[in-house]
Amino acid sequence: MAKTHTIAVLSQKGGTGKTTTVRTLADALRRAGVRTLAVDLDPQGNLSDYFDLPPDAEPTIADVLSGRATAAEAIHEDLIPANLSLAEAELMLGGKMGREMTLRRALAKVPDDYQVMLIDCPPSLGLLTVNALVAADRALVTAEAQYFALQGVEQAMEVVELARDSLNPALELLGVLLNLADMRTVHSREALVSLQERFGEQVFATVIRSSIAYAESAERAKSILDHRPDLGADYLALAGEVLERLPELADARKRLAQLAQSAST
Repeated sequence: MAKTHTIAVLSQKGGTGKTTTVRTLADALRRAGVRTLAVDLDPQGNLSDYFDLPPDAEPTIADVLSGRATAAEAIHEDLIPANLSLAEAELMLGGKMGREMTLRRALAKVPDDYQVMLIDCPPSLGLLTVNALVAADRALVTAEAQYFALQGVEQAMEVVELARDSLNPALELLGVLLNLADMRTVHSREALVSLQERFGEQVFATVIRSSIAYAESAERAKSILDHRPDLGADYLALAGEVLERLPELADARKRLAQLAQSAST
């Protein structure tokens, strides 16, 4: 059976476009024929809202972490949702033996027909994020194009290193993504240069442009790929780079390239 690639998408703080990245990357991969499961691990439940899932959908990831449901039972339309009950589940986890392994054990029982799992981590580097990194084989770090971008990425990297050294030696960095950037400004260009100087080729060549259209598309529960295909092209390019770093999914890159070509015409 082909390997499932589990990617934890994390950020040191909120407002870096992380959840939009998970939502749109999942959409782009699915359109390229990659069977993709999205996991909402943020108590705010924004990813679940983006996919227009009812707020009372059950079971959720909190039920999975608490042992009240299996991960397979919590899948709703290729998404395991979250809500504020996840904050209580995180507190409960704090007193549990092997607490960092809880998500890994749960996701191991997900049906193995998924090729990619994308985990939307909370905008902090606490126990839920550590659980995601222990469950994942790749980490994708998002950074907002602002003065402290490098500092935030380095803090996220420290947590990735910690998870790798002590709990998950197989964990690798998939890449660093500069998000919400306006490359017409010196500010955004300097943020990109500082990331490239520090992390080199680990920084994705694709930069996601900032736009109010992301908020508009979220409000309408509509993918940016449909709402504003010109902006969606950034995510198709990012998905192409992600697939390039996951060579087992090379076939999907061809389909993605066709999607990108049709979107630009």
